[in-house]
Amino acid sequence: LLSLHMLMIRFSPTGRKRDPQRRIVVTQKTKPVVCGEIEVLGWYDPRSKKFDLKMDRVNLRISQGAQLSESVAKLIKTNNLALAA
Repeated sequence: LLSLHMLMIRFSPTGRKRDPQRRIVVTQKTKPVVCGEIEVLGWYDPRSKKFDLKMDRVNLRISQGAQLSESVAKLIKTNNLALAA
């Protein structure tokens, strides 16, 4: 059933006021980002620029047809992380 819907790897907001955090999640493209996450792939702290990302799971999801959001793609590119071709 999930293969019929477009999957997206994108940021989901977490944290509290004045302390933003982001989860990197797999969701359906048509659903709001804050509900219905399928899998959590990592986290990102925009203040300190630290992050943790399971690249093996990202590559698996991309091979299954998931697309990267612009912001997640930029994070991967600026940190020279390898995507499976």
